[in-house]
Amino acid sequence: MKPVKMYTTAVCPYCTMAKRLLASKGITEIEEIRIDLDPSARDTMMQITGRRTVPQIFVGDTHVGGFDDLSALNSGGKLDVLLAD
Repeated sequence: MKPVKMYTTAVCPYCTMAKRLLASKGITEIEEIRIDLDPSARDTMMQITGRRTVPQIFVGDTHVGGFDDLSALNSGGKLDVLLAD
């Protein structure tokens, strides 16, 4: 499995849903970067992704996007392939 990194905040329901979906795929370790605790991490996230919202999810070097993007990949049968490569 590829490593997963996720920019999150403590009170983000979409972050929780993304973690649950990834857990259902066998992802037990996620590098979680809390932008509510580290404002410079928010700036970095925005520079890398061009987005302001969380979660922002990376699988390996691939920027997946937010929870809706992750869910769409899963529904389309592409998430397993992305995680396994």
